[in-house]
Amino acid sequence: MLSSAGRRVSLMRSFRQSADFLGVELTMLACDLTPEWSPACIEANRAFAAPPAESSEFIPAMLDLCKREQIDLIVPTIDTELLAYSEARDQFTALDCHVAVSSAKVVRMARDKLATAHFLAAAGIHSPRTISVDDLLAQRTDLRLPLLGKPRHGSSSRGITMVHSHAQISALDTGEPYILQEFLPGREFTVSIYLDRAGQMRCGVPHERLRVRSGEVEKGVTVRDSELCSIAKKLAGELDGAHGALCFQARMDANGDPSVFEINARFGGGYPLVHQAGARFSLWMLEECLGLPRTSNDDWQSDVLMLRFDDAVFV
Repeated sequence: MLSSAGRRVSLMRSFRQSADFLGVELTMLACDLTPEWSPACIEANRAFAAPPAESSEFIPAMLDLCKREQIDLIVPTIDTELLAYSEARDQFTALDCHVAVSSAKVVRMARDKLATAHFLAAAGIHSPRTISVDDLLAQRTDLRLPLLGKPRHGSSSRGITMVHSHAQISALDTGEPYILQEFLPGREFTVSIYLDRAGQMRCGVPHERLRVRSGEVEKGVTVRDSELCSIAKKLAGELDGAHGALCFQARMDANGDPSVFEINARFGGGYPLVHQAGARFSLWMLEECLGLPRTSNDDWQSDVLMLRFDDAVFV
C-alpha cells in the first residue's frame, strides 16, 4: 500500500512493473485524506480514506486497515507520516506487515533542518552553515545577511525565501520556526540511496536537478559523480537505523565540491528517473518482502535524462 499516495502514480507503476518482472501477483492499495481526489488512489486496485497523518487516529486506522486487508508492505510517501510509522513499526510487524521506514531517530533528524545540519557537521560531511533565527537575533553567530530562510520542518521547497534584512525575519511565517542557512550557488543534485533491512547501503544514484517545479525535479539526468557517490557511502554509514529508500540534496560549486543541505527519509520525488536508470528500489523491496534472492546492486546507467510532463486521470 502507498500511504498518502497523492500523485505518486509513477511510484505505484514502478511497483507493478517490478511485480511483473518477478512474476508475482500484486494487489496495489492506496490511502489518502481524500482518495477521490488522488490520482494514485484512482489508479490503485482499491483505495481508502485515511485520517491526517499527524492525528492520533492515523496509526490505529492504518493498523485496522492493515489487519483487514492483509497488507504485507506499506510504503510511506510524505514527511508528515514518517515519524508516526517509525514509532509504530513493531505494531505493524506483529501483523506481518513491513513498513518501509527508517528508525524514529533517523526520521526526527531528517525532519528537522537544524538537527540535519548538526548531524552533517558531526559526520564530517560538508554542508552550509545553518543557524536558528534566535541565534541571529541574539548575535550568537558570525553569519551575516543575506541568508536563505527555510521552515525548520518544511518540505517540497515550501516557504523558502532569501532574507536580506532583519525586517524580513519579523515577517517570516510565525506558524512554525525558521532556520537561516548560507546560500550556496551552483548545480543542484539529489542522490537516492537504497539500504537493505540490515542497514547496508546497496545503491546510490545521483541525478542533477536541471529544472525544478514546486519542489520536485521536472528535468533531471543521472550522473555517476565520484564525490557524490562517496558522500552517499559515508552518509549511509552514519545513518544508524536507516533502511529502504532515502535521498539527500546537495549543491556543487564551480570547483566540483559538493555541499549537502537536506536529507529525506523516504522515496524522493525524482525516483522514477532512478528506476528507469536501472536502480529498481521497488523491485528490491518486493524481493525482501517475499523472501526472494536479493538482486540489489549499484550497476545503474548514467546520463539517463528525464523530461516530465503533466498527465491526467479521468473518472
